[in-house]
Amino acid sequence: MGNWFTMPHLASQHGAALDRTNDIVHLLMLVLFVGWGVFFVYTLWRFRASRNPVADYKGVTSHTSTWLEGAVALVEAILLVGFSIPLWADRVSGFPSPADATRVRVVAQQFAWNIHYPGPDGVFGRTDVKLVDEQSNPLGLDRSDPAAKDDVTTINQLHLPAGKPVLVQLTSKDVIHSLALWEMRVKQDAIPGTMTPVWFVPTVTTEEMRQRTGNPEFAYEIGCAQLCGLGHYRMKGYVTIDTPADFQKWMDEREAELAASSTTNQDSVWK
Repeated sequence: MGNWFTMPHLASQHGAALDRTNDIVHLLMLVLFVGWGVFFVYTLWRFRASRNPVADYKGVTSHTSTWLEGAVALVEAILLVGFSIPLWADRVSGFPSPADATRVRVVAQQFAWNIHYPGPDGVFGRTDVKLVDEQSNPLGLDRSDPAAKDDVTTINQLHLPAGKPVLVQLTSKDVIHSLALWEMRVKQDAIPGTMTPVWFVPTVTTEEMRQRTGNPEFAYEIGCAQLCGLGHYRMKGYVTIDTPADFQKWMDEREAELAASSTTNQDSVWK
């Protein structure tokens, strides 16, 4: 559910901890805003000209402000050491085993998201920049590679099963992009020449979220959170979170389409 800061509806396992930290940070900001505002008004009244017609060169000798500044610094240290660093450590050191996760490559480009699944063999096929065709093969997947024959690719359509870790290998073909999955509380830059791993566990299927929001047209979106060119505004994809059974059904259908396409191509070659 969305929280009192009107955050997007939560749909990932780790998102609750992020939202809680975000709430605490904003609460501290609110306290500081009100506190400094009250202090400012107090100083205007306390040191008004009618009460202080002559400058006081001795000044204020109280150490109250020093203690308050120390308290703010202490709270900030607690937020950093007690919340932020453990959250960060969990994301960078707690990666799931590839064997236990749904693995997928996401390759960003101006202005689309290319999705690559390894297929039933669990091995990503070889890619070659010489084979890139923006219409038929934007990833440059080499179908002559045995590992690539069962690989499934899509554009702007990412399907994932709920309740299972997702391990994304993120990169870019051209400029820096940024993968943003708002409901999953995921945002990571996609950098050319660098494969960045990202992981999360989706917990709410698309159908369940449609029921929660009362919106039968609801869809999880893939956004680009980095200005990447004139078409940045239209670089949008979609994530469908399925039940494990529905995800496997979708994958089987893609594999069947791939097999049929391969057979058709072989027939055309023989003719």
